[in-house]
Amino acid sequence: MTFSVLVVEDDPGIQDVLQLHLRHAGWEVTAIADGSEALRWFETHGPTVGLVILDLMLPGLDGRGLCRRIRAGIGGNPDVPIIMLTALDDGRDLLEGFALGADDYVVKPFLPDELVARGKAILRRLGRSPGEAGGTGVPSSRLAIGRLVVDRDQVQATVDGSPIPLRPREFDLLVALATRPGVVYSREVLLEQVWGGEPASDSRTVDMHVSRLRERLEAAGAGIRIEAVRGVGYRLQGDGT
Repeated sequence: MTFSVLVVEDDPGIQDVLQLHLRHAGWEVTAIADGSEALRWFETHGPTVGLVILDLMLPGLDGRGLCRRIRAGIGGNPDVPIIMLTALDDGRDLLEGFALGADDYVVKPFLPDELVARGKAILRRLGRSPGEAGGTGVPSSRLAIGRLVVDRDQVQATVDGSPIPLRPREFDLLVALATRPGVVYSREVLLEQVWGGEPASDSRTVDMHVSRLRERLEAAGAGIRIEAVRGVGYRLQGDGT
């Protein structure tokens, strides 16, 4: 599968510069200026996308709405890394972006080479293409954070090779948090990703499962902690994250 980057940016100058630098890095690039058009494109081509660079302020559907729909599963690639771009240097916007599931947040003006480097760093952290020409962008089934290994294909989490006894929802919650260590997930996003918006589920469901997952990770000596970010949600932290 060809590794491709979706750039959703309505400023022609920024769009051109990003395409130039991303293609120089060896990546295939699709650039779209309208959020609603980008959503329609992603619904069809989502599985081929390895990275999304997403402007916050867009005509049609804005960046927040597009990010929310991607994370909810539109296009069949909810775990695709997303870097948000914005001209708004406001901590609240940054926090909201991370709560929606963005992996990184870049304030304009920015250095294109720095943005490419950030993209490569995110992909390395997620065990995907290192950002070199010929990379596939296919996610690894194994997520490694310190001594903790989460194998999505085997539906198993281990510490130093020893399995951690987890119930299905606990495992799914761990996968959601471990996919992007250090990124804050809102309870709403976790409900959508883990429970699929089930009517009987609410924020207390997330809190209860987080509490149980914490206990199991601690009992296994994983060296991993799930931190609560007041008023927002949770993030997984380990050595080096």
